[in-house]
Amino acid sequence: MLLDELDVRRAAMAYLAERMASSGGVVTRAQLEAFSYAGQPLKLIDQSRGIRNPRQLGSTLSILSQPKGPYDDVETQDGLLRYAYRDGDPDGGDNRKLRRAAELGLPLVLLQGIAPGVFVPTFPVYVVADDPVGRFVEIAVDENLRFLVHATPTADTREYAERLTRLRLHQPVFRARVLRAYEQSCAICRLKHVDLLDAAHILSDAEGGQPVVPNGLSLCKIHHAAYDRGILGVRRDYVVEVRADVLLEVDGPMLKHGIQDVHGWTLELPNRRSERPDQDLLEQRWRAFSQA
Repeated sequence: MLLDELDVRRAAMAYLAERMASSGGVVTRAQLEAFSYAGQPLKLIDQSRGIRNPRQLGSTLSILSQPKGPYDDVETQDGLLRYAYRDGDPDGGDNRKLRRAAELGLPLVLLQGIAPGVFVPTFPVYVVADDPVGRFVEIAVDENLRFLVHATPTADTREYAERLTRLRLHQPVFRARVLRAYEQSCAICRLKHVDLLDAAHILSDAEGGQPVVPNGLSLCKIHHAAYDRGILGVRRDYVVEVRADVLLEVDGPMLKHGIQDVHGWTLELPNRRSERPDQDLLEQRWRAFSQA
């Protein structure tokens, strides 16, 4: 007997949201496999395939996108994710259920793999276009993008779509990778409350910075804001300096202990050298801080 398609999805997304809230936005394969609905086990990820089509549902529940996978998942200029059919009959097996999700407009879960057995879920996402000749579907990663698909694209709508896709897809993955590298701790003050941690860019998108771990710092919200506003800077040798005029201010304990006292501290770095802050990027950001 088929289960209620929408209710299963609501329950699955609530389950994922609860686990992501305490983990920096990631879930493990074990957590994905542990989901149950109405007392029945109902895995949210397939053991060996990049698509999850439970026998209890008539359409796809989740899809997996990860680097170096067997299929090419690319972003279109309209801000959609192009997801390839699996091999075989377009009307059979996994492809039939994926196309059925498009017909019904059902929400899906998109899983992005960032490490073995670790994933960043994005939901809800929607199949908004189906091309059986090209053997792919297109996924809107934000509900607002569903309504742009049939509109005539303009420079403004494409910019809007690109911004939404970056916010929904790239930023959560960047945050998850950076927090994972820093073991869910602020690189300055060592705070470990994950819901108070951000992934700060050393160089912003506008400055040509890429969403990669060496261009990121795991910072608590107060130190992220101070870094972005030029109240403190980080030298290429990983030493933190607070702006001279701020060091002279007299205010409450937050300024003294949260900002002034970190002057001269050294960042707590990731264990892997490949994940440590790029010193050339730090130097570029430091020059801007020093000249401000």
